[in-house]
Amino acid sequence: MFHAYDVPQKDCLVLRLGRTGYLEGWETQRRAAEAVGTGGPHILILLEHPPTYTLGVHGRAEHLLLPEAALARAGAAVYRVDRGGDTTFHGPGQLVGYPIFRLADWGEGPLWYVRRLEAALIDALSAFGVTAGRVEGRPGVWVGNEKVAAIGVRVSRGVTSHGFALNVDTDLSYFQHIVPCGLPDAGVTSLARLLGSAPPLPAVLDAVVNSFGYVFGLKTRDSTLQEALPQPVGGASAQRREVEACSPEGDVLGRVRG
Repeated sequence: MFHAYDVPQKDCLVLRLGRTGYLEGWETQRRAAEAVGTGGPHILILLEHPPTYTLGVHGRAEHLLLPEAALARAGAAVYRVDRGGDTTFHGPGQLVGYPIFRLADWGEGPLWYVRRLEAALIDALSAFGVTAGRVEGRPGVWVGNEKVAAIGVRVSRGVTSHGFALNVDTDLSYFQHIVPCGLPDAGVTSLARLLGSAPPLPAVLDAVVNSFGYVFGLKTRDSTLQEALPQPVGGASAQRREVEACSPEGDVLGRVRG
């Protein structure tokens, strides 16, 4: 069980960005982390990405089952990124969430935060009649032996980034080209597969926002990039250099595999 706050206590701006390129989304996270780290409201970024494979700081290259050139020909980009976790896929029909939170506001650490992420997603899925849960030692949200939502986070200077990927109406065939989350004995599923047809993505976004408010004690409000992050957007080339230079060291204070 988890304790849910009875009264929302912390302001949180919700950015619903729609289909967004991976590097653009990563740059938005960076800017949001700067804003939150200097005392601004918490920010929850919700979006979809075009087909993209990512490897976390401990991701193993052999968990990509096709050469990167072959994946590129299939229309999928590949990036090594600064989150915890191994290898995963992002693509259309998948709700990706990047909560940018100051953990000090709760007085808690990364493991507590990941358990809360799981609780929020489990609560959101229950709104559609899906009974999901946890698997000991395997972060994420599961239905039986199949993962419906992957989690991989970064905590730097007490501010979270990256987050979760919830399969709503995702083309699951993309997962055949990787060992998802480095777990060869586990499956992957989606709301569409579990329910026979997927609920509308906007309804899933609403359920996730409501559950985050409930589980984290947040007072959520929809916002725009211009309001939440008024600074000009930096070029993607700088973020690309960060991708290429990413290593397991640096200032990542907490990583959780999932």
